[in-house]
Formats: sequence, C-alpha cells, structure tokens
Amino acid sequence: MKSLPLTPNILVAAYMNGIFPMDVDGTLQWFSPDPRAIIELDQFHVSRSLRRIYRRGTFAIRIDTCFEQVIRFCGDRPEGTWISDEIVAAYTRLYQLGLAHSVETWQDDELAGGLYGIALGGAFFGESMFHCRTNASKVALAATVERLRNRGFTLFDVQFQTPHLRRFGTIEVPQAEYLRRLTKALAIDTHFMD
Repeated sequence: MKSLPLTPNILVAAYMNGIFPMDVDGTLQWFSPDPRAIIELDQFHVSRSLRRIYRRGTFAIRIDTCFEQVIRFCGDRPEGTWISDEIVAAYTRLYQLGLAHSVETWQDDELAGGLYGIALGGAFFGESMFHCRTNASKVALAATVERLRNRGFTLFDVQFQTPHLRRFGTIEVPQAEYLRRLTKALAIDTHFMD
C-alpha cells in the first residue's frame, strides 16, 4: 500500500480494514498480515505464577495516565524499532481523541511496564508493549484482557505471532476469518474507557 499521511481519519479507516502502519528503515509502510495473530479473550492463558503476581497487586494498574511515555518506551529497543517520531505523534493524536489507550503497570510510583493500542467498537488493536521490571508487561497484558472481557470486546488483535505471545494462547487466523471477526467486532457498541 502506498504511504499515506498518518491522519486520524486515515488511521481509523486503515484499522477498520485490517491494515496498520509501521516504520521500516525510515519508510512508512502499511501491513495486513495473513495469517493474523489474535488473542481469544475467553482462552487467554495466564501461568499460576503470573496469576499470583497479578492478584497480589505487585503492580498498580493505571489506564491512560502517561500514553506518550508508554509509546516512547515501546519504541526504545536496542535492536531498533518500527515506532518512529511520526508514529508517536499520530498515535498520541489518536489518544487525545480517545481512540488510543495505554495500560500501565506501576511499582513504587514508577512506570514499570505497559502496552498501548487502538480501540474501535468491540475491537482492540494491540500495538506494542514494554517492561522495565520483570513481569510488568505481562501484568499489563493480563489487565488489558480482563478489561476487554468486562467491557464486551470480542477481538484482541496482536498482529503477528511471537514466541512471547504464544505463551498466552495467541492463535493465528486466516485473513478472511480475521476480517469477518473484525466486521462483527466493529459493530459492537462498547468503550475502552467509561
């Protein structure tokens, strides 16, 4: 797909059609993977040890308190990143419009980990996550799944399968199946925030 400016309207239209941007070697590119990785909300797997950490309250969970900091931490990787300054600015604008969200884990009043994504209808598009402390991003992921379940979301898109995500029961579905699920999810009237 030809590079388009990252305006809120273009980003929303892209996500509604199963397409998302990434910066690859300084060039904005658009992707629609086939197969597509998703988390089945009712089959999300949490290990016993992570469940204990989550229930014990080792990390405080906060939503949307430092979105730009979360996305910048997600992009701060020694191996390089697809999160350019253009992407940070575009998704921060979506956050300001109430469409992008961060789920954060805090410990001792310091940001320990988190993730960010886009919420449209009953679909949540997870973009990236990070951690500064062990298990912090895993707890953020578990908190996100719990929030999505409680609010009637039906689709948690994580784009690509990774060994890390596979541990949580992530599956891959063919693009046609993904788009069918996406259409149904977009028709749901729910909100990530109250």
